[in-house]
Amino acid sequence: MVNGVEAGQLASSYAERKSRFMKWLSKLFKSGGSGRGVIGGQHPQFLGDENMVWRVPPRSLDGRPRSDKEKEDLDHAIALSLAEDLKRPKGYGWGSDTDEDLSRSLHDSLNTSSYPPYAPTPYYPSGYRVCGACKQDIGFGNYLGCMGTFFHPECFRCRSCGYPITEHEFSLSGRDAYHKSCFKELTHPKCEVCHQFIPTNGAGLIEYRCHPFWSQKYCPSHEHDNVARCCSCERLESWNARYISLGDGRSLCLECMESAIMDTGDCHSLYHAIRDFFEGMNMKLDQEIPMLLVERQALNEAIVGEKNGHHHLPETRGLCLSEEQTVKSIQVLRRPRLAGQRLVGMRSQPQKLTRKCEVTAILVLYGLPRLLTGAILAHELMHGWLRLKGFRNLSPEVEEGICQVLSYMWLESEVMPGFNRNMASTSSGAASSSSSSSKKGGKSEVEKKLGEFFMHQIAHDVSPAYGEGFRAANAAVNKFGLRITLDHIRLTGSFPL
Repeated sequence: MVNGVEAGQLASSYAERKSRFMKWLSKLFKSGGSGRGVIGGQHPQFLGDENMVWRVPPRSLDGRPRSDKEKEDLDHAIALSLAEDLKRPKGYGWGSDTDEDLSRSLHDSLNTSSYPPYAPTPYYPSGYRVCGACKQDIGFGNYLGCMGTFFHPECFRCRSCGYPITEHEFSLSGRDAYHKSCFKELTHPKCEVCHQFIPTNGAGLIEYRCHPFWSQKYCPSHEHDNVARCCSCERLESWNARYISLGDGRSLCLECMESAIMDTGDCHSLYHAIRDFFEGMNMKLDQEIPMLLVERQALNEAIVGEKNGHHHLPETRGLCLSEEQTVKSIQVLRRPRLAGQRLVGMRSQPQKLTRKCEVTAILVLYGLPRLLTGAILAHELMHGWLRLKGFRNLSPEVEEGICQVLSYMWLESEVMPGFNRNMASTSSGAASSSSSSSKKGGKSEVEKKLGEFFMHQIAHDVSPAYGEGFRAANAAVNKFGLRITLDHIRLTGSFPL
């Protein structure tokens, strides 16, 4: 048996160890609890610079991180306690009340009033973030900052295609974001001939050509690479819409082809309608002037044989002929048909023209749209009317200018039938005749647009005779009326001011 002295020593030793252990354990938990919810003595950092995506640092589930050293010390203390129990002899113990006291002391030290149970509270960093697209909280997930606003990565989308923007670089227009490729599709002009992005020049600038009326944009190189140009509307041929070859070096777009007049027989009704237009303005043509539709080569040959007259270069589309000549006019039994991109079935027939009055014939290029053919006929018929009425020795600016005014007025009556030009001293039947001739059949929007283009061509011609002459004549007619203007030209050879 163990005597009382030894038992007392053992009890004293055990109590001392227990006291030291409890003090150490209490100190350990106090030091560990003081850093609760803090990492390294500092609050967690949430980074979100402009146009960058940052990942939030991970946090422990209970918000109370412990160092590895503290964990090792606690494990070591528990192991020492267990080792002491194993060293005690069998049959000797301190009773259940002693063990219960130790257990209760440990439990109390862990749950003292100075350390209330941990309840995690939400942490809101300064400048709490809401997604600028979906308006939902971003929280602690990944986010992107742009334009002073924050977005979920999946909410930052291209304004054009609607897909998320994941690239490091993107384009902005106002507050709208775009993929760089989508923004280029929207803003970088494409050539309407080759349908490629118009390249930049040596200075890094986008350089292109643009038609002043149709606003057709195209690469500068297409002005020199033999791309076909419509001989009527002047638009360049697109690579996905081929033009029709007229066989004399000219090409015609499909829109102009719809109303093209191909031979002399088809043009007779239009010719007589324009004569009626002149008669409605008290400008009746007393003699029947022959009219022929011809190829470009035949027209050029007739121009060379004509001694008088001023011709619009580089392209002359009509001619009022005064000399006796033999020309080849276009005659077909039926409308020519297409074979690939060319017209077949066109025939020319030589015809001798004799002079029976001051005017021998009127020649017009074949294959042009109805409104352009009519505008040319009106111009050339005005030349014929001036010669038949004895107007002599007029300057090119005066004669071509007043002829262009009649061409422009006829187009006005066709394109804008409700428009009445102020024509002083003309008969009351002039406007009604002009209006009636223009209402024969409705016109498509395409044909009306072509008519507006032909009027634009006349108004913006840059040549001295056809351009400046038209603007001076048109100003006089608008101010004084057609009749007074013509009388002034007969007396003075100039326009009234």
